[in-house]
Amino acid sequence: MRELICIVCPKGCRLSVDDNFNVTGNGCNRGIKYAIDELTNPTRMITSTVKVEGGKLSRLPIVTSAPVPKNLVFDVMKELNKVCVIAPVKVKDVILKNVLNLGVDIVATRDIFEDK
Repeated sequence: MRELICIVCPKGCRLSVDDNFNVTGNGCNRGIKYAIDELTNPTRMITSTVKVEGGKLSRLPIVTSAPVPKNLVFDVMKELNKVCVIAPVKVKDVILKNVLNLGVDIVATRDIFEDK
């Protein structure tokens, strides 16, 4: 029996999952999907920053366009450490397309203006 706390909504249901993937403790059907996904193919959104040249700020906040497999989070972070963008950057600009061939883009979450 595995115990999880659902993070899909603010209720934070305490889920129990048996060896046959029967889920109990969920307050809605989204909890069932969350528990099964978490135990069979866990994924995570990544929020971080990348370097900026020529901007009013030296770091640009970014986010993945979709969750990435949990076991590849550190590999994605290694790729982000190699990135340096040139200002200006607009929110929602794609900073790194199809990172690690996962079909997931790295996207800017704020504007960075040129340092004049």
